[in-house]
Amino acid sequence: MIREFYNKYQDKFDRSEDNFLHFIAWMCAGIAIGFVVGLVGIAFHLMLEWATEFRMEHPMLLWLLPLGGLAIVLAYRLAGMEKDRGTNFILVAVRSNEDVTIKTAPLIFFSTVVTHLLGGSAGREGAALQLGGSLASSFGRMWELNEKEKRIMTMCGMAAGFSALFGTPLTSVIFAMEVITVGVMHYSAIVPCTVAALVASGMSQAMGIAPTAFTIAHIPEKIMMEVSCGVVILGIASALVSILFCIVMEHTSHIYRKYIQNPMLRVFLGGCIVIALTYLVGCRDYNGAGMDIITNALHGDAKAEAFLLKILFTALTLGAGYKGGEIVPSFFIGATFGCVAGSLLGLPAGFAAALCMAAVFCGVTNCPLASIVLCIELFGFKGTGYFALCCGISYMLSGYYGLYSEQKIMYSKVQPEFINKNVH
Repeated sequence: MIREFYNKYQDKFDRSEDNFLHFIAWMCAGIAIGFVVGLVGIAFHLMLEWATEFRMEHPMLLWLLPLGGLAIVLAYRLAGMEKDRGTNFILVAVRSNEDVTIKTAPLIFFSTVVTHLLGGSAGREGAALQLGGSLASSFGRMWELNEKEKRIMTMCGMAAGFSALFGTPLTSVIFAMEVITVGVMHYSAIVPCTVAALVASGMSQAMGIAPTAFTIAHIPEKIMMEVSCGVVILGIASALVSILFCIVMEHTSHIYRKYIQNPMLRVFLGGCIVIALTYLVGCRDYNGAGMDIITNALHGDAKAEAFLLKILFTALTLGAGYKGGEIVPSFFIGATFGCVAGSLLGLPAGFAAALCMAAVFCGVTNCPLASIVLCIELFGFKGTGYFALCCGISYMLSGYYGLYSEQKIMYSKVQPEFINKNVH
């Protein structure tokens, strides 16, 4: 009887055993990736914090920005990576299994720190994705994994890198799985990505790096019609702002390359333009990542023109060839815009800033699930319905624009229709 029972369910037993072995393997891989990428991510975070503080203490460093740009271009040239596609290549690597060279990690580490130290307008998460993806991809090659397993490894690295810097492990996991092909998520990566993100985040906190989080006053606890109407308007406006950001980023880069074909001359002149613009506006609010401005906006204080100037500074910096990310600038843009717009709509300024911060992030990355989870990790559970509504509207109305040209939108945003198209 036992033999008959075994014969009948042999296939299921074999599959269960195979699944358990994969579980053990991916748990170990997630721990290893989380540990290594976590260490690098911690070092990267500390270096960026030092660079920001040192720049603020020595504002004249801004004058060295053109020379820093030359150092970045020269470093990539010496490494034979002049045509590096940044975060876009990480997306391609996961989707089509192209190898990500280990040289990406030190190059993006160095160049992002230089950009922040000397006053370029950029974020850090793009570098974190490249750092994590590059290191994890090298592990995949070292362990001689197959093509599909290497893709999961790269996603693990992306999640760990993002988590180490921001301390938002759940957002990191969902973002790494969602951003590649919007509408189709590789759920096979959920266990190793989660383990890697938790390990990296835990190590970061153990080193005294606090997770990114904000306290928002006056978040409505109940669903009210007048508040919902204001949230809808902010969602629509956030979609328009995200489209503007993507268009300006794309066209600025195109103009740079069209009229200044030499990359060294381009980055040098781009640095000079950022210096001139900084002195023209008369403040340093738009140099670096601008986390202090984001915090102020979430507390209800922002200039009306801040979001437009941040778009301009970021496009001029990254379009010229400096390195960094676009997500923290999108936080800046959304928070400052929402702070001002929310006041006009009669909503609490800090609450409106938080709504638009998440919604603009959603519009430029096309990642609604990651955006909603981000709200929970950054702001808590209060008002989740409002955040989901605002992000959903921004996602739907932002069209097929995005910061990453290699990102694919698999399904239409307005109909249950398979489209499989790249973002603009």
